[in-house]
Amino acid sequence: MVESTHLVELVQSRIDEFLITREPIVSLISSEVTPLVAFSRQFLSGGKRFRALFCYWGWQSVRAGDTAPIVLPGGTDGLGDISPIVGAASALELFHAAALVHDDIIDNSDTRRGAASAHKLFEHMHGAEGWVGNSTEFGRASAILLGDLLLGWSDELLDEGLAALPDRTAARAARLEFNLMRTEVTAGQYLDILEERAWKSAAEEDLYDRAMRVIEFKSARYSVLAPLVIGAALAGGTAEQLQSLRDFGLPLGIAYQLRDDLLGVFGDASVTGKPSGDDLREGKRTVLIALARQGLSSDSRRVLDEQLGDPHLAAEHIEALQAAITQSGAVDRVEAIITERLAAALEVLESAAISEHAKTQLRGLANRVARRVF
Repeated sequence: MVESTHLVELVQSRIDEFLITREPIVSLISSEVTPLVAFSRQFLSGGKRFRALFCYWGWQSVRAGDTAPIVLPGGTDGLGDISPIVGAASALELFHAAALVHDDIIDNSDTRRGAASAHKLFEHMHGAEGWVGNSTEFGRASAILLGDLLLGWSDELLDEGLAALPDRTAARAARLEFNLMRTEVTAGQYLDILEERAWKSAAEEDLYDRAMRVIEFKSARYSVLAPLVIGAALAGGTAEQLQSLRDFGLPLGIAYQLRDDLLGVFGDASVTGKPSGDDLREGKRTVLIALARQGLSSDSRRVLDEQLGDPHLAAEHIEALQAAITQSGAVDRVEAIITERLAAALEVLESAAISEHAKTQLRGLANRVARRVF
């Protein structure tokens, strides 16, 4: 996948260049503010970039009159007509970084990609400098501001790309899709924290649907659907083409998040970058947990409810909960849903009015995100 490799390199270069232009602005305010840029670089280096890839292939899928993809250059100078898509793909990565910074604060998660999360970095800086006050409070407050800054910068980066797009109707359409994505993921994040606290007052038969609603709006839409549609909108895609990409992206995004939920309970820390069972300590009321409750005895369900969300769960308690969830049949049921949603997504591609080359690339991406093979 040479083209995808080049896209990832271009996105990283565009992000690096953008941060270079913002560093003098921050430094002019005070040298004490520069950790905001340094930590931004840290969180924006590497990563899977699959949101950028979905954006790019959404764009490629509807480009009128083209049977072959653009061969991306090795640098960001002279991007020409691909500048808007590189800008949009890069903006999505900044938005994602902002969401992760805020998500880690909400979840009290100390690690991200095997390293300290943003609020822990600021907390450690407070301790190392010997400043007064509570280091934890400083870390959380500073990380909130870092997330806000990244959100603002994602808008700036998107606008820079849209400014280079001659088709102003397409630029407006892409901007509206980006705005919709921001609203949806914020609402989805609220639903997530609400579910962790309000689940007990909900009817048992509603817990699965409530958990699936969180998946759709917190993750599935902004991880897969929105990047695809933003890219296609940039290329002037028709309403039919955009709807096909939505119909492909939503079930695939759900499959991706269901896989992530399995990894949050059973994942290897060396692969996920987070401790095994982290979602159990954070009290995530996922589809996996909703299905597990259906298959557990009343006593086992009571133990699950009592221990889920305990940040100090010992390793042996994590292992016991993992065993109970597996024995409930929930893991097999989630795997079956992943397979079904992936198949539904791939079926949409068969009749979608998009380029055959893009279909091939999207099939490959779909299988990779559903299985988390990167």
